[in-house]
Amino acid sequence: QVQLVESGGGLVQAGGSLRLSCAASGRPISSYAMGWFRQAPGKEREFVSSITWSGADSSYADSVKGRFTISRDNAKNTVYLQMNSLKPEDTAVYYCNTVNPLLGIRRPLLNYWGQGTQVTVSS
Repeated sequence: QVQLVESGGGLVQAGGSLRLSCAASGRPISSYAMGWFRQAPGKEREFVSSITWSGADSSYADSVKGRFTISRDNAKNTVYLQMNSLKPEDTAVYYCNTVNPLLGIRRPLLNYWGQGTQVTVSS
């Protein structure tokens, strides 16, 4: 099975930036579309962004469109999420997972999650 380890979170002021990384091990992710999800306190986990296996296409939640950029490096078996112009409402634990190659289906495929990485945006 593939193991996914998220990193790069931290505390940042509103308007700041962070870059999250999702490192995969156990098997290559080059054949899979990948996505980022987040869960804020008291809320359900929600979709943030996804990217096809080749990186040719990507998808974003309306709440982050224009501020976040997803990318991947299959040689490093890693997916990234560049987060700019951060807002307090972006505060959440961020997780990565494999997703359906049809990016409009914004649901994870693996039935398990890593520990995630905490992003806290202060006002």
